[in-house]
Amino acid sequence: MTFLPVNKEDMAKRGWEQLDFLYITGDAYVDHPSFGHGIISRVLESYGYKVGILAQPDVKTPSLISSMGKPKLGILVSAGVLDSMVNNYTASKKHRRIDRYSPLSGPYKKPDRALIVYCNMIKQVYKDLPIIIGGIEAGLRRFAHYDYWSNKVRRSIIFDTRADLLIYGMGEKTIIEVANRLKDEKPLTNIRSTAIITKTIPDDALVIPSYEQVKENKQEFAKAFSMVYYEQDPYLGKIIAQAHGDRFLLNFPPNYPLSDDEMDKVYDLPYERKYHPMYEPLGGIKAIEEVKTSITSHRGCFGGCHFCSIVFHQGRIIQKRSRKSILAEGEKISKANDFKGYINDVGGPTANFRNAYCTSTKQKGMCRHKQCLYPTVCKNLKIDHSEYLSVLTELRKLEGVKKVFVKSGIRYDYLLKDNDRFLEELCKHHISGQLKVAPEHASTHVLDLMGKPSIKEYLIFKEKYEKINKRIQKKQYLIPYLISGHPGESIKDCIEVTEFLLNQRFIPDQIQDFYPTPGTVSTCMYYTGIHPLTSKKVVVPKGEQQRKIRRALIQFNHPANRRLARSVLISEHRDDLVKRINRK
Repeated sequence: MTFLPVNKEDMAKRGWEQLDFLYITGDAYVDHPSFGHGIISRVLESYGYKVGILAQPDVKTPSLISSMGKPKLGILVSAGVLDSMVNNYTASKKHRRIDRYSPLSGPYKKPDRALIVYCNMIKQVYKDLPIIIGGIEAGLRRFAHYDYWSNKVRRSIIFDTRADLLIYGMGEKTIIEVANRLKDEKPLTNIRSTAIITKTIPDDALVIPSYEQVKENKQEFAKAFSMVYYEQDPYLGKIIAQAHGDRFLLNFPPNYPLSDDEMDKVYDLPYERKYHPMYEPLGGIKAIEEVKTSITSHRGCFGGCHFCSIVFHQGRIIQKRSRKSILAEGEKISKANDFKGYINDVGGPTANFRNAYCTSTKQKGMCRHKQCLYPTVCKNLKIDHSEYLSVLTELRKLEGVKKVFVKSGIRYDYLLKDNDRFLEELCKHHISGQLKVAPEHASTHVLDLMGKPSIKEYLIFKEKYEKINKRIQKKQYLIPYLISGHPGESIKDCIEVTEFLLNQRFIPDQIQDFYPTPGTVSTCMYYTGIHPLTSKKVVVPKGEQQRKIRRALIQFNHPANRRLARSVLISEHRDDLVKRINRK
């Protein structure tokens, strides 16, 4: 096994005179299946295509685009694992001090709006090569979208990049179809999980409000968002058209889910499972630390959290790997020279969703106007953790493995509908002193807007969790994860969280400020003041002072927050809570 070429010398070692594809990525080159460029480049390689990696090129030197020569078929461009603006800025729009996807030192970094920057570089060097953009930044910005950092509606990113094709979602099937068409000189149209610019649209296309309409009218924005949201299904989704001036963005339906065998093939490819050695003198890449000994067991999430973009990226349908493939990866990890005996995680977007959705999904798609878990767990869901548990058990038995952790999110409302066996085994073998779960809030009103279950579900789970740990004689804590400043959250809603935390005798060290990122229901609420799935008005807290108040009411014990928290509680006539805070 070797890394893919990063320069002409690497190409020569392989006997390559010309690449088929140059892959430009905003992240450092890490050949691991947790990185999109790692997967897509290895998938292309497995089909016989020659791929070179140009990671984080200096934006002031466009000539770097030609450093490995002109590729035969085209250039692939991705901003990386994260949208470049999310990667570079906090929810307060402050520049992040550390980029986990770049070397700790050296000149490498990801530019703001990386896709646009890289594509402009390409156009300066090669005007005739097809440009294919993909990854999270492309996928979540493929329609006209609200951009939090500029506080305005931007057009589809395919227009700003002037790319020939946009691939969205998890693109293994799609990239091979695209590569084959380029090789055979066939047009790049009517390919699932892609979008193009066109002058004409098919008669059966679903036409949503135009860029010009959504830019000027927030009701039209919410309408367009809801129309797109309901089409994110490979079985039911329609072709979607959105006018931008005299041209259209034409979005084809999502690709069909990968079978278990197809998933296995993707994850069984010969990844180096580490960052390229060129980063060693620069301090390495921090992002590899968490995933180096982690295993992806499945993709997709039917949780339906409104602040999450999974619907627009991985989708709601679960796609899983076989037990054999997971165990084979576990063996690879356990045989690494630097393995310490701990598999860091086995899961996906939600760890305990590996084997559960209703049986009609693959025939009929997901229910269009119903959620699987909200407002309560659907009675048609098949809930069974036994297969996931058996995988964890077998991984524990591998030679050299001391512990197998589950650190991906656990949906406790879903877990409660099964028997206690999985939770007990989780507590016995797969937790390191604490389990993080995500009630997100305590107010019923805000939880409804988030698409999350009642806080009562959390309290039921907490009681069961504590009873099991007491029975097995383990001192393990439950850490609730909370979001502040979500659209619709009033001061009274925040005070409900304050009271909840006081009752629980818990004050979180970390909370997440709501971050309006492209492609989420909650971001649509934030921009428009409208819930796009119900058309109801939503009052949106904005501004740094509102953000500070909400944080203070959650982290009221922090010295910097005490005065503000007390002041707000007094103004809301909650002197009873002030007295309780003073005793802390």
